[in-house]
Amino acid sequence: MAGRIQAVRGMNDVLPDEATLWHVFEDTVRDVFEQYGYRNIRTPIVEKTDLFVRAVGEATDIVEKEMYSFTDHDERLSLRPEGTAPTVRAALEHNMLYDGPKRLWYSGPLFRHERPQKGRYRQYHTFGVEALGYAGPDVDLEQLTMIGRLWRRLGLSGITLELNTIGSSEERRAFRPQLIAYFERHMESLDDDARRRLHTNPLRILDSKNPAMQALIEDAPKLWDALGDDSHALFKRIEAGVREAGIDFRVNPRLVRGLDYYNATVYEWVTTRLGAQSGVCSGGRYDGLVAQLGGKPTPGCGFGIGTERVLMLMQDAGRTASDAPDAYVVHVGDLATRLAMSVAENLRDAGLAIVVHAGGGNFGSQMRRADASGARFALIVGDDEAAANVVAVKPLRDPGEQVALSPGELVMRIAPPTRDAKHL
Repeated sequence: MAGRIQAVRGMNDVLPDEATLWHVFEDTVRDVFEQYGYRNIRTPIVEKTDLFVRAVGEATDIVEKEMYSFTDHDERLSLRPEGTAPTVRAALEHNMLYDGPKRLWYSGPLFRHERPQKGRYRQYHTFGVEALGYAGPDVDLEQLTMIGRLWRRLGLSGITLELNTIGSSEERRAFRPQLIAYFERHMESLDDDARRRLHTNPLRILDSKNPAMQALIEDAPKLWDALGDDSHALFKRIEAGVREAGIDFRVNPRLVRGLDYYNATVYEWVTTRLGAQSGVCSGGRYDGLVAQLGGKPTPGCGFGIGTERVLMLMQDAGRTASDAPDAYVVHVGDLATRLAMSVAENLRDAGLAIVVHAGGGNFGSQMRRADASGARFALIVGDDEAAANVVAVKPLRDPGEQVALSPGELVMRIAPPTRDAKHL
């Protein structure tokens, strides 16, 4: 007999008890994004591989080692490993920028073939934001402020913003020989990844997480010292705006981000509560990407939030959620079942969550199910209640006596004080 089939390693099921907290997180993120005027866009999970090669960069971990790619009828396709390139592709394909800049947000799964560990998965989820057509830095600051508001709405603390600037592409090209020369003098200390990238993408070496290379990286020439007055002035404006917004931050001159399309301001929100996977949100400006993908030169900036990591922080902070119904309907007898169904539909019309018992059983077994459901009330209907056109209402979570009410009186009795009362 064949064994049971399990999920792919690094691709996890989200079970109903876990999904309730996901709903709270997702609803909160959508609400905050829409407060700032960002509109939802949805792109396919599968894109042409060339999109990511051109946007993310050939000499990056994502393109070299992590993408799930395959050939379909002579066309090379990939599961999306990040969300910015598909959003820009969609904006160009549908001429979305013809009437001005756009604020966009998206959510969904991303895929990278990494070594699974806590907080790092092969299928993971993101909420992302892209602002296309805004030269900044006002929109950069808007997005950082928006993320800060989201952390407050979620009740999270201990998340620090790390900021840096990587200047313009011209400044990075001028800095490149200096960085290559430094690492060439220390070839014996470079790992295989660094040696492979030395002449194709030396800035990526600064993003290495290899502990054995950190001292070497720390002593490397700093891109900051090679930037011009305009780049420094722009970054000072970002620093001042973040400080004025009351956001705790530190400048991290080694922060370069792992995707080639970034320029100018880059950032990462980090925490010490998740072990090795410290980053929970990252982003920055990518003013050359639209042109790189075939559009007219158009500024852009955005970020992505790691859903699983933020949920881990919410759980660490003691955040819980419940999808318990407002009431569970217990019924025995043919007349009772008809009344139970009718009452349940009327209560649902009023916006309440009602579970009607299914599968038979006596009153005792059904009441045990009602209590286990987490419902605030049991609505009890037998043939006697049905004949009198009443429903017995029994509190399950709060003190109070069981009372008999007409169907029209039920809503006022069992409606929670607010619709958010189920997500405390």
